[in-house]
Amino acid sequence: MIIQKLKIKIIALDKIKEKYLQKGIDEFLKRLGPYASVSVVEVASVQIKDENLIDKYLIEEGEKILSLIKPTDYLITMEILGKELSSEEFGAKISELTNSGIQEIVFVIGSSCGIGKNVSERADFKMSMSRMTFLHEFARLILIEQIYRAFKIIKGEKYHK
Repeated sequence: MIIQKLKIKIIALDKIKEKYLQKGIDEFLKRLGPYASVSVVEVASVQIKDENLIDKYLIEEGEKILSLIKPTDYLITMEILGKELSSEEFGAKISELTNSGIQEIVFVIGSSCGIGKNVSERADFKMSMSRMTFLHEFARLILIEQIYRAFKIIKGEKYHK
């Protein structure tokens, strides 16, 4: 199956602080080059000043995120209550989207408090990496590695099992 070169944007909160994680992210972004045009957009998280107003702050953060998403983009939000997929199922999902004419897939990784209801409601698909909780910096690395793995699966190329 031939897959067109897809545009993928990952919107994530804040910068990666750990150099070893950034090095891993950079490595997988480089490996993804032949398969897709992948960009990472970092959005500054909103400082939560009152724990009772988390939802309000997440909506505010969500407005910044939504301003980076076009109406034609296919939005996948990373949510704890989202659907869990195997690597093969994830590859099939990306292949299906590409073959349906989607030109850009946007992934959103929220903050440690989650994502705003406004972003979740805009999602075309809600995905969970696991029922486990990961640091958001790790989540970015895992997502990018899984996107790379998905393309290897789609192309029928060898990769670790």
